[in-house]
Amino acid sequence: MYVMTTATAPLHTSDPAPVWARRAAHAIALCAVPSGLWRIAMASGVYVGYSDQVLRDVFDIPGWGIAYVVGLSVIAELAALFPLLLVSDRWRPLRPRTLAALAWTASAVLVLVALWQLVVAFTVDGQTYMSSSTAQTVWGFVFAPLFAIPALMTAVTWSYTKRHRERGQA
Repeated sequence: MYVMTTATAPLHTSDPAPVWARRAAHAIALCAVPSGLWRIAMASGVYVGYSDQVLRDVFDIPGWGIAYVVGLSVIAELAALFPLLLVSDRWRPLRPRTLAALAWTASAVLVLVALWQLVVAFTVDGQTYMSSSTAQTVWGFVFAPLFAIPALMTAVTWSYTKRHRERGQA
């Protein structure tokens, strides 16, 4: 005889996330990987296009810059895992309305950061640190996936909000 208890009760009360939203949430996590690996390579002493003088003077590598660059990579990857909460049916740390507000705020911040990074990347100051055009090209390919994150995050957030709004109206 099967008895439903709170331990065996179904956890999700809304429709599951669409397949495209799940794929987009996973793509966000993957988009952060190349730039994180590039930063870790830079902190490890692998040549990534910056001269030793630029690494010392601008990035403080070797020194505290290593902790900063590796920490930035870890924090960026952890933040890139956040959209997985929006497509998960198992674990919800916050109420849907609170999580939706947080996700919309994150989406807006990501759009602003992406626009700011474009400005920084194409200014004279951003281009003069790289020692060759090959290094700039590699840097561009490594950081290009980050520009997909704002659009993907907005789509996943929209899907989450839509699913939970429909549940609230039903």
